[in-house]
Amino acid sequence: MGASKSEFFSEQQNELASLFKAISHPARVAIIEYLLKVDSCICGDIVNELPLAQPTVSQHLKELKNVGIIKGNIEGTAICYCLNPDTMKKLESYFSGISSELKSKCC
Repeated sequence: MGASKSEFFSEQQNELASLFKAISHPARVAIIEYLLKVDSCICGDIVNELPLAQPTVSQHLKELKNVGIIKGNIEGTAICYCLNPDTMKKLESYFSGISSELKSKCC
């Protein structure tokens, strides 16, 4: 975030921006939605669900994992992915706060 002068923004604002950037791709939104349906799965399951090659899916999983949206546990020779509830709570709290503020404001 070099040119954006991220040091002028709060830690929370920078963290949320990183989360939003990670979920700003439709494939990553699809991965999150799939994980919501199945609770946890291996990369191969996601590859079967999306119209993308395995290396592309793996790159999207890496981006989601790097910001903490998903977690991965090694099970044998595969990695089992699931949503990180702590991160989901941060997002929920942020959007809930916006929703509450909007109810009392009008332009």
